[in-house]
Amino acid sequence: MNIKIKEIVGILAILIVGFSACKKPLYETEPITQDISYIFDRTDSLGVQAKAFLADIYSYLPNGYNRIGNDVLDAASDDAISSSPSSTIEYFVNGRISAVTPVDNSWDNNYKTIRKANIFLANIDVVPLNQKGLKVYLKAEARILRAIAYFELIKRFGGVPLIGDRVLGIDDDIQLSRNTYAECLKYVVDECDALKTIARPDNTLSDEDYGRVTQGVALALKARILLYDASPVNNPTNDLSRWATAAQAAKDVMNLNVFSLASAYTTVFNTRKNSEIILAYQRAVNFDVETRNAPIGYTATNASGSGYTSPTQELVDAFDMSNGRAITDPASGYNPADPYAGRDPRFTLTIIHNNARWLNRLVQTYDGGLDKPGSTVNVQTRTGYYMRKFMNETFVTASVYSNQTHNFPIFRYAEILLNYAEAMNEAADNAVNRTEAFNQLKALRLRAGIPVGTTAGYQHGLKTSMTQAEMREAIRHERRVEMAFEEQRFWDIRRWKIAQTVLNGTLHGMQIIKNADGSFSYTRYNALNVTFDASKMYLYPIAASEVNKNRNLKQNPGW
Repeated sequence: MNIKIKEIVGILAILIVGFSACKKPLYETEPITQDISYIFDRTDSLGVQAKAFLADIYSYLPNGYNRIGNDVLDAASDDAISSSPSSTIEYFVNGRISAVTPVDNSWDNNYKTIRKANIFLANIDVVPLNQKGLKVYLKAEARILRAIAYFELIKRFGGVPLIGDRVLGIDDDIQLSRNTYAECLKYVVDECDALKTIARPDNTLSDEDYGRVTQGVALALKARILLYDASPVNNPTNDLSRWATAAQAAKDVMNLNVFSLASAYTTVFNTRKNSEIILAYQRAVNFDVETRNAPIGYTATNASGSGYTSPTQELVDAFDMSNGRAITDPASGYNPADPYAGRDPRFTLTIIHNNARWLNRLVQTYDGGLDKPGSTVNVQTRTGYYMRKFMNETFVTASVYSNQTHNFPIFRYAEILLNYAEAMNEAADNAVNRTEAFNQLKALRLRAGIPVGTTAGYQHGLKTSMTQAEMREAIRHERRVEMAFEEQRFWDIRRWKIAQTVLNGTLHGMQIIKNADGSFSYTRYNALNVTFDASKMYLYPIAASEVNKNRNLKQNPGW
C-alpha cells in the first residue's frame, strides 16, 4: 500500500506508549491515557491517525530478507548455511539454541501485533469515518493481522496464551497460562472463517490500498495453518480428514478466481503488484537484498556484495535438468564435468554459481577467485554458491545496483497450488486425488519453462503414473525448488518431521579448481556438520525472560 509504514512507525513512537523491557509479560503494557484520544479522534472523519495506527501493525509482518542478524531463515535449514562462521543462526543446527539464547524470537513482535490490533478494535468505533463501509474493512484488517500473529506464534511454540479482544491493563490478571494447541488452531481458523466474507475483496483492491490484508489473505492463512495441522508433526495418527479439510481450504483460495501464476517466475519477486502475490511485506525500493547476498568480489560503490547466504549442494542438486528429469536420472543429460549447464530455468534465478554472469562479469567461486578468495576474507561463500533469488534481472549485465522492488512474499498463489497438491495426495490414496495433485505440479513446471516433452509416460519430466509415496516425494521436491529462500523449507522439514534426518549429519558445498587450460574441476566437500535434537527441537523454547515473568507460562518440553 502507498502508506509509508516505516515513517509512520517513527511518528507513532511518540504518540503511543511503547513496549518497554519491563518485568511484565509482553502481552501487557502500561495503560494508554491521553494519546488514545489523539489517535482515535472523535472529530476526524478521514481517520488519519487511526489509519496510521493500523498501518504501523503491518510493520510487524514477516519481512523475510536477512532478518536474523544478516541471514535468511533458510540458512538454518538444509538449503543454505550462513557465510559467516560465527552467525547465531547456526544455533539452530549446532545445538546451541536454548531458552537463554533464543534465535528468531518472535514472541515480542507478535504479541505487540495482538495488543495493537486489540487497541484498534476497542477504539475505532469512536472515529466518525465518512467513507461507507470502510470501518468494517479496517476492523477486518486488524483481526487478520492478529490471526497471522497467532499463527506465527503457534508454528514456533505450539499453544500460547490467547488474549481474545482484551486490552490488558495493570489491574488485570496478567499471569496467563498457555492455551492448548487445539484451542489456538480453532481460534485462528474461526477468525479466518469469520473474515473471509467481511474483509476487503481482493478484486476491489485499488493500487493505493495494495498490500493490505484481504479476503484472500484470510483464506490463504487458513489454508496454510490447516496444512500444518494435517502434517505429521501435528497429526501423528495421520487423520485423513485433516488432510481433506486442508485441501478444501486451499481449493477455496483457488475458487476465488482472483489469483493466478504470474507469466514469468521473476515477475513474482520484482514487481510490486502481480497476479500471484496474495500478501507481501511492502518495502521501499532499494538494493539491500543485493548488497547483503550478492558475491563479495564486487567492491565498487553501489556494486558491492556481502554474500551472507551460502546455498548448499543439497539445494543445488534438487534442481532438475531443463527437461524436468532429476540429475540422478540417466536420461536427464546431466554432466558432472559441466554441472550447471541445462538445468531447470529456476536454478539460475535462485543460485549464483561459478562462471555465472553477474554485474557484467563472470562469477569466480573457484578457490582463489574474486568471489572466494580464501583466508583473506572472513565472510564469503562456504559452499561455492551465493543466493540469486529476489534479485532483478537487470543486474546480470548492469555495472552497478539501482533501486528495485523487493517486497517479501508472505502468501503467493504457487504455494496454494502446492498446498492443495499435498493435501489432496495425502487425503486419499486414489488416482483421482493424485491427478489433481499432478495437475498443480504441471502448472508450476510449465510456468518455469520445463517443456511437456515427448517421452511416453512422462510430462514436464514427471512420471504420469505415480504411487502415493512417489507423488509425495514429487510434491516435496517441487516445493523445495519453487519456494527456495521464502521461509518455507525451514518449516516444511519440521512439519514433515524430517528435520531429524536432513539436519543430522553433514551439509555440502562444491570445491571448484580452475585448471591451467581455463577449465574447472568440481569436487563435493563437507561444508558444515549439523545436528537436530528431535526430542525437543520441533518446537522453539520460549525465552527464559518471558517464562520468568509469568509463573503460569509453562516451558516447552526439553527446554
